[in-house]
Amino acid sequence: MSQPPIQTYLTAHGGLDAVAWYEKTWDAKQEMLQMAEDGKRILHTTLAIFDGHVMLSDEFPEFEKYVTAPPSNDGTSVTVHVNFPSREALNKAAKTAKDSDANITMPADVMPWGAYYARLIDPFGHSWSFAAE
Repeated sequence: MSQPPIQTYLTAHGGLDAVAWYEKTWDAKQEMLQMAEDGKRILHTTLAIFDGHVMLSDEFPEFEKYVTAPPSNDGTSVTVHVNFPSREALNKAAKTAKDSDANITMPADVMPWGAYYARLIDPFGHSWSFAAE
């Protein structure tokens, strides 16, 4: 499999719970999983989601103090952006997220720049933006 030049890698508190949430909410499929030696935290996983891939691990403060989950920083500095083929697909993804306890920070609407756009924060503190024509 050819790797894209840039990929998203999320860090979470409760990585197994995060994976379960993405699977339930957005039908993500876990392609691989490597657990840490403690058997409790994810060292690395790859999820197929929204026709792309997201990598994820738990936070490991004992090894890397600069790669932390959003709750450790009172927020996140990165947004994962997803382009949808239709407004209907965007609305479905936003609704399933809201129904699964995501915080909709910007409801879907036509923005001044012309995109149909929405934003949310998932239960693990990660920011997502959705757009459709």
